[in-house]
Parts: sequence; structure tokens; C-alpha cells
Amino acid sequence: MPDMDGMKEAKQYHTDIPQTTERFFLKGSNSLDWGMKNRLARIFNPQSGRTVMLAIDHGYFQGPTTGLERIDVNILPIVPYADTLMLTRGILRSIVPPTTQKPIVLRVSGGTSILKELSNEEIAVDIEESIRLNVCAMAVQVFIGAEFERQSIINMTKMVDIGSRYGIPTLAVTAVGKDMARDARYFRLATRICAELGAHYIKTYYVEKDFETVCACCPVPIVMAGGTKIPELDALTMAYNAVQQGASGVDMGRNIFQADSPIAMLQAVRAVVHDNEKPQKALDLYHTLKNQS
Repeated sequence: MPDMDGMKEAKQYHTDIPQTTERFFLKGSNSLDWGMKNRLARIFNPQSGRTVMLAIDHGYFQGPTTGLERIDVNILPIVPYADTLMLTRGILRSIVPPTTQKPIVLRVSGGTSILKELSNEEIAVDIEESIRLNVCAMAVQVFIGAEFERQSIINMTKMVDIGSRYGIPTLAVTAVGKDMARDARYFRLATRICAELGAHYIKTYYVEKDFETVCACCPVPIVMAGGTKIPELDALTMAYNAVQQGASGVDMGRNIFQADSPIAMLQAVRAVVHDNEKPQKALDLYHTLKNQS
């Protein structure tokens, strides 16, 4: 009903308090639309500004990776300890319960296997599929310096354009060919190209020398890729150094699900990423949780 005359005294307009506009917490994301920010705020913890992503999308080009042979048995029990799940639509539909509240980053590029030239990818999932699956971001592989570099870059820019129409961020995943140098100079080039062309955040590898320059010259958040399985202390140290040098989190797969105790390892990584725990203390936490299980 419309307000009746004489009821103004019941209103609280707070004319003495200016309206505030909260600045978005993620680097380079303040000008994005509300839906885009909301999805990113589910991927990244607003308190720490960081994320612990669990990557289980390896099968899209290399089949049943060790540790991913049975995702229902090996992975579903550890999902509650991750901030975000990165996977393919096939695994999402066939195995992950729709009751899960974890934000989903969907792999949308593909087309080749480990038996062929990996850089020869195209967009393999359309935007309608991402909308139907209610994902929080779409992941596209970008192969800077590889044979099909141009195609992979165009794949990413197409998803940036299409995703922006519907408020879905694009994650650019920098791939490194076996003949390419893994150094800060290469990763500065690869991440900056992805950011310049519109990627909303970028997954890339850690390098011991000058990684802080990779993060500093990239205007959007960087998430460190875990890479191949290494000893637990080394993986925790790598994660610690990455976030201390400017990364906005980690996206680990094999260093989680190939650990002796994946649940304990994921919790140890969380302590490093969100609580700035030192690697040795995080390793102690890992062993404590492992022994308890």
C-alpha cells in the first residue's frame, strides 16, 4: 500500500550517513559487472583474496591419470576441502553430485591428446553448456610460442567475449611446450598477453627466480599451477613462495590426489595459502592429519 500522510516519522533515511560503495577485493577486477564479480568471489575467498583450486581435468587430453582412475572413489571425498573444482563437463555431469556447493571452473578447450600436437586445440564447449551447468568460470588453454599459438589465443578471446555477455569469467591457462624455457621472461610474456586480451585471471607455473615480476606485471590475478608430483615439503614450499610473491592462490592436482593422504595435503595447502603458514609447519600439519586418518 502507498504510505499514508503523517507516517514520515517512522522512516529511517539516515541522511547523515553517505552511501558507501565497496571496492572489489580482486586485483584488476573492480570494473567488472556484478555477476562476474559474484562468480569470482565464489572462486576466491574474499577474506584472504586467494583460492585453493583442485584441478582434476587432466583426463581431457591424457586419459585416466594416476589418482583419477575412479573420481567417485578418490576425488569426491576431498572436494569439501577445496575452494574450487576445475574439471570437464563429462566428469561434472556423470560423477559430481548436483548438491555440491563448490564453485565450478569448467574446461572448455580441447581437441587433441598426448599422442598428437597438444597446442592444436579449439573451443570444445559452448557458452550455453556453461550456463546450463551453472559454472563460475571457463578455462581455456593458451599455448604461447607453440605451433598453434594463434588459434589458442583466439580461442581465449572468443570465450572472453562470449563469457562477458553472460557474466562468466574466463581463466587462461598458460601451457609450456617441452622445448620451451620455463623462466620468468617466458611467463611474463605469456601471462601479460592473456591479460591484455581480456582473461579475467590466469593459471601459470611457478619459477624460483623472479616469479614476483611475473605477478607484478600481470594486471589480473595469477593462480599458480601445481605441475607434476613432487615431495610434500617441496609442494608446500612452492605454494608458499608463490602466494608470498604475489600469486592469488594455487591450482593443484597431482600434488594433492597423488599424495599419500590427499585430504591432509589439501588442508596443509589451505593453511599455506589462506593463513600464510610456513612450509615446515604446514608439513607438520600434513603428517598430523595423515596419522589421524
